[in-house]
Amino acid sequence: MADRTAPLGVEELHALVASGDLDTVVLAFPDMQGRLQGKRFAARFFLDEVLHHGTEGCNYLLAVDADMNTVDGYAMSSWDRGYGDFVLHPDPATLRRLPWNPGTALMIADLAWDDGSPVTAAPRQILRRQLERLAGHGLTAQVGTELEFIVFRDTYEEAWDAGYRGLTPVNQYNVDYSILGTGRVEPLLRRVRNEMAGAGLTVESAKGECNPGQHEIVFRYAEALVTCDQHAVYKTGAKEIAAQEGMSLTFMAKYNEREGNSCHIHLSLADAAGNNAMARREEDPGGMSELMRHFLAGQLAALRDFSLLYAPGINSYKRFQRGSFAPTAVAWGYDNRTCALRVVGHGRSLRLENRVPGGDVNPHLAVAGMVAAGLHGIEQKLELPEPCPGNAYAADFAHVPTSLREAAELWETSPLAKAAFGDEVVAHYRNMARVELDAFDAAVTDWELRRSFERM
Repeated sequence: MADRTAPLGVEELHALVASGDLDTVVLAFPDMQGRLQGKRFAARFFLDEVLHHGTEGCNYLLAVDADMNTVDGYAMSSWDRGYGDFVLHPDPATLRRLPWNPGTALMIADLAWDDGSPVTAAPRQILRRQLERLAGHGLTAQVGTELEFIVFRDTYEEAWDAGYRGLTPVNQYNVDYSILGTGRVEPLLRRVRNEMAGAGLTVESAKGECNPGQHEIVFRYAEALVTCDQHAVYKTGAKEIAAQEGMSLTFMAKYNEREGNSCHIHLSLADAAGNNAMARREEDPGGMSELMRHFLAGQLAALRDFSLLYAPGINSYKRFQRGSFAPTAVAWGYDNRTCALRVVGHGRSLRLENRVPGGDVNPHLAVAGMVAAGLHGIEQKLELPEPCPGNAYAADFAHVPTSLREAAELWETSPLAKAAFGDEVVAHYRNMARVELDAFDAAVTDWELRRSFERM
């Protein structure tokens, strides 16, 4: 496993608490939707009691819908089981300051039952299990996530009151790569960049995107679990900073009929010596090792079955439109943005990019899916088909699922999913999709009202 030195050490935390510089510690874990859930502790109490013993949280936190409603169908948590607790065990390697919240530090927790056994369906545990399997092959995964978001001049409260319609984006036109366009919102972007750096993330860049008000901030890649934890911290922190600035931002996959918010995930493999295990075969035209060819072939083989991990909601599937820079074809290509899987870089930087996930993705689940898919390719020695050299939207490839319903059915019946994740995890996330589908099927949408109120 790669070095996972914490951005803030426990000894430093003791000193900062003793000096009065820190008075609050947040202990949180990523839930099914990738949101941080947990508690705020008085820092002294956290050090004296919680750091070594953990704390309890209701186990319904992995068995509710996005609105935090209790729902049926989950084996781990229900009215019949009394909605008991699981235990949040702090992971000291994740300790960091939260500069946007004065006097505050954060530690991420792993979830366990009272007997000490891990909560198998917890996203962080699902990723840990796949990384352990990868380590059995002498490999570690290096990951970077690229999150897009849309910023509005409206506060979150104003957006709520407006039904999230008629909001004012911070840019009125396409500002992709525009320095002028990003300058319009630089005070916010600068705060996010600098304060994420203060939280231990390594900032690379910020740029404008296509949809009015759309932007992207990119952070340096790291070991897979570190990146996924940082992703959750960044997503929560960016919203909190926007709120402090009297604005709001959304990571939802498809806010309107224009370009959606993507979350491209870059992944490479390192061997025990720290070398890029994907880049060893000099005679290959693309510089790919045999290992990478098998790993990439596994991505293709499992992509449809694992789409629920990459696109977890109803709204996720609205992104997959022809000519939108969101993929529709289960295909790969060299530096080809029309494909679901894009191979980029060379030598030490050679990696694959999964272009399926949107801004609503749970990174722990998505990266677990990519690792599991790649291991399937390695263990079965799958052969990689020829790359797509042109427009994958117009070519004859299998299609990325077009709805949550299709993705959930593929996931539920997938031998690959059951072999990689086990029946408990498959059933848990199939039920998550069922809950979302039932809620959407029962809803009357704005589209139906406009279509039917007078004319039908």
